[in-house]
Amino acid sequence: MSSPLDWSLINGPVPVVLVVSALAVLVALLWVRRRTWWTTIVPPCLLIAVLGAVGEKFLIENLYRPFPDALPPLLYAWLGVTVLATSLAIARMRSAAWRGRVLMVAGVVLTVVVAVSQVNVHYGMYVTLRTALARFLDKPTDLASVRGSDSTAVRNTPGTPLEDMWTPPATMPDEGTLSTVTIPSSGGFQPSNAWVYLPPAYLASPRAELPVLVMLSGDPGSTRDWIDGGQLKTTLDDFAHQHHGLAPVVVTADDQGSGGTNPMCMNSRLGQVETYLTTDVPTWIHRNLQVTEDHHRWAVGGLSSGGTCSLQLAVRAPAVYPTFLDFSGQSEPTLGTRQETVDRAFGGDQAAFTKINPMDIMATTRFLGTAGVIGAGRDDGVYEPQQRTVIQAGTAAGMDLRWMDVPGGHSWTVWRELFRQSLPWLASRTELTR
Repeated sequence: MSSPLDWSLINGPVPVVLVVSALAVLVALLWVRRRTWWTTIVPPCLLIAVLGAVGEKFLIENLYRPFPDALPPLLYAWLGVTVLATSLAIARMRSAAWRGRVLMVAGVVLTVVVAVSQVNVHYGMYVTLRTALARFLDKPTDLASVRGSDSTAVRNTPGTPLEDMWTPPATMPDEGTLSTVTIPSSGGFQPSNAWVYLPPAYLASPRAELPVLVMLSGDPGSTRDWIDGGQLKTTLDDFAHQHHGLAPVVVTADDQGSGGTNPMCMNSRLGQVETYLTTDVPTWIHRNLQVTEDHHRWAVGGLSSGGTCSLQLAVRAPAVYPTFLDFSGQSEPTLGTRQETVDRAFGGDQAAFTKINPMDIMATTRFLGTAGVIGAGRDDGVYEPQQRTVIQAGTAAGMDLRWMDVPGGHSWTVWRELFRQSLPWLASRTELTR
């Protein structure tokens, strides 16, 4: 049998067992034969649970809005179950023995775990317990141990795939490495640490001089999201195994910042994010990694608002990122309504927003050297239609675009698969493979 660390958290028996266990806890907490319990205690607890779920829905979808799409009613129902279990346990604590109190606390904790697991099932972030614990179980590689210039590096000849020129040395490792690094901002933005994936061919001697892919997360999100939810290392290691150790060097850069406010990947009152991603990040990569200096072989990609960001960078800085991956992105950067976005980012200046909005730029500018993949989940009723609009506008602007869709909604189940399916095209586009 496989290790419990590798049991699926989003499919199979584990989610079912967790749900059944939480419902059993709720039944046990309700099971009191006193009439006064059902007439004076249970109704207020039910009311508190309903108000808790409704209040949380209002906070999430109307005030805080941490997610770009509305959460399904089932998740709010599980929040209500958690509040109900907590209320019932508090009501029974006074008359319970210490063993009963311990069991009730454990039961409430279980309902919280199940509610969180249902959010994970919906978004598909952590496939297994191992991926959920990876940040604690896996030790990053010190970048200093693999940094340095190799004068014998195998370089790409323009027009010839690097794969045709590369012979992997016998000492090449079987897997790539992950390192966490600090990429400073030149001003006006406070990024969190980035992650760097170096494939086996980079770690070899001689090494291959590889193309670069900058990957961005959504909102809310972190630079680890593509490592954990996107299974980036596993996907790239698998690709490298099929191509003599070759894969892109990947940097998961921060487009959100540490302020907790989505700055929408632009230079505005919210931060100088465009400058960070188009100047600071490339400068750091060139200074610290031995990769191709030919930006025709560089790409940027992301999911949700990070996908929107990749489109923004492709139209605002096509010389830096002529290739992009836009997974489940929006038709324009947004903080809610167009007016809310303009007010918060540009103090109400509509012209300033139009100047950076991809759809407006593509309506007046041709991008004959730009190519990309635009995709979404087939069940994503919010972002799939927006992506259809984006691909029409980009194609009309002269971009070489490909459409991808896979089963699913606005979740990591979709973004993992879109990334995996995009890799062969991306490798060919960046002259890494045939």
